[in-house]
Amino acid sequence: MAIERTIASLPDVKYGKPGLRILEDIRKNKYIYLMLVPVLAYYLIFHYGPMYGAIIAFKDYSPAEGILGSQWVGLKNFSDFLTGFYFWRVFKNTLLISLYQLIFGFPAPIILALLLNEVRITLFKKVVQTVSYMPHFISLVVVCGIIKEFTAREGVINYIIGLLGGNQTNLLLKPEYFKSIYVISEIWQNVGWNTIIYIAALSAIDTGLYEASKIDGAGRWKQVLHITIPGIKPVVVIMLILQMGYIMGVGTEKILLLYSPLTFDTADVISTYVYRRGILEFSYSFSSAVGLFNSMINFILVISANWISRKVNETSLW
Repeated sequence: MAIERTIASLPDVKYGKPGLRILEDIRKNKYIYLMLVPVLAYYLIFHYGPMYGAIIAFKDYSPAEGILGSQWVGLKNFSDFLTGFYFWRVFKNTLLISLYQLIFGFPAPIILALLLNEVRITLFKKVVQTVSYMPHFISLVVVCGIIKEFTAREGVINYIIGLLGGNQTNLLLKPEYFKSIYVISEIWQNVGWNTIIYIAALSAIDTGLYEASKIDGAGRWKQVLHITIPGIKPVVVIMLILQMGYIMGVGTEKILLLYSPLTFDTADVISTYVYRRGILEFSYSFSSAVGLFNSMINFILVISANWISRKVNETSLW
């Protein structure tokens, strides 16, 4: 009855126009809305504001003439990229590296989280978690330096290859090895950090389900298959949808630090191609068009993955 009296005492604005309801809510909670102003300002200034500059992708941009003063060329920059000599090379490399990361890198933190969830020795579990987290906090420059040292002719990996009777060579200068080195190093660097989300999801599973399954005679493997994996399935689907948004966004900095002209055939991706054309060759309009093309592909992939997920298992971002 107290709840009904409280509701009845509220101003009757819910039946009014939507605009009036919003104004009334702002009036009541003005200090809460005031806290939202810095967040909105940040996104408007640093995220939506720069989108205005995307129109240089449709112009022959000249810094002297400015964005509005530059000549409008329509889709010429996009056409030059799609018909250019390097299009298929950078597109194929970007797609392959991203697919390798999706196939091998995406399941890695899930598997590690499942394994850690089965460990009953608390000290050992914490040590493994700490050791696996550490590479994520190492500077990317340092990580790339470690990779170069390990894959050098006199490095640890080549030393092991020599002990096994193989030929020692600088692995990073071999185009056929670049994708494998990149993907393996990415897994090593991020697998521990990415397990945090899945470990949190595992901790939310009702322990009563495991106790009931033990009574029914289910072993550890059956529990993982029928309780643990279904319990984290929504989180896995959400993370997969988000991962689809980075399919064409292979890390620029890491590849720039690792590749060389000898490995361009297998290492050059869209983001590094944009860097060379836009920063080194001052082709601002062309590089902007390539970057916009890349973003549109990622946007379409996220929308498609979300739609398919919603249709198949009713789990989606929106």
